[in-house]
Amino acid sequence: MQLELGIDTFGDITRGESGLRSQAEVIRDTLAEGELAEQVGLDYIGLGEHHRPDFAISSPEPILSAILARTERIKAGTSVTVLSSDDPIRVFQRFATLDALAPGRAEITIGRGSFTESFPLFGLDLNDYEILFSEKSQLLHLLATQEKVSFSGQTRTELRNVTVHPRPERPLQIWRGVGGSPQSVVETAAMQMDLMLAIIGGDSARFRPHVDLFHRAHEQMGTKPGKIGVHSPGHIAETDEIAREEFYEGYARMHDAIGRQRGWPPFRREAYESEIEHGSLYVGGPETVARKIARTVKTLGLSRFTLKYSGGPQDPAHLRKTIELYGTKVAPLLRDMLA
Repeated sequence: MQLELGIDTFGDITRGESGLRSQAEVIRDTLAEGELAEQVGLDYIGLGEHHRPDFAISSPEPILSAILARTERIKAGTSVTVLSSDDPIRVFQRFATLDALAPGRAEITIGRGSFTESFPLFGLDLNDYEILFSEKSQLLHLLATQEKVSFSGQTRTELRNVTVHPRPERPLQIWRGVGGSPQSVVETAAMQMDLMLAIIGGDSARFRPHVDLFHRAHEQMGTKPGKIGVHSPGHIAETDEIAREEFYEGYARMHDAIGRQRGWPPFRREAYESEIEHGSLYVGGPETVARKIARTVKTLGLSRFTLKYSGGPQDPAHLRKTIELYGTKVAPLLRDMLA
């Protein structure tokens, strides 16, 4: 299976000469970055949903629609759709519509998300965290695999033999984002979804048991394993030294802003350097990043690798340079390494 290379962004608020840029500016930048990704030959762009002041993208689908309308080849989807606080029927309808406009290019990645702001925002109880995601993912699975759907659960009224419109011309491409739960890996296989491993820290090789479990679950069910992908943060510049310096300040500010809410210790430069050397920060010049991605691809048997190229208040010019180098320099080097 040919390796696909993609990028991800949550619409992290970037910084300009006069300070932080507005959310509207970041959204417009994201559209241009999607166009650039196609121009340099990348295969995919994913937009993550958040409901916080430090991220601009709360509704990925309008931006995805604009990217798909301005491009011809690249696939575009979510990374992630926070299904717990969304309606699976509306998710299905939105992506069936996108697929009609750009056949075979619109994708969904469902997940719980890293934050919980959407729960109070949409009037949901955090005590229902697990049951909401479980039932909504089951319903989306039924919608994606059956034309007539019946469903009964605790979180919505019963559906009886319902057909949801519009009908897609082909099965929708659905990934499930997994951050480390073996149960989620098994559920992904059972629902015939592709597996997207969100690896944001530590050695990617520690996720090999999850890959083995995914294959074993399919073997026991007598089904064919779907695709396996990895989403990890990174930054690319002309040299390792430039990349490390460009990315550090914004990434550290993002880490500390989130860490203050979660009780993390202050982010240190030593931790940053260690994560680049031994963990899952893909920061460096093209050859360094290509070597590190190649190791992850080989270790985990991936069919897609997506680089989360935005990371805190970065210079938007540096983000564009990362995308350019990823497509024009890292991709050719990587394909040679994997040949």
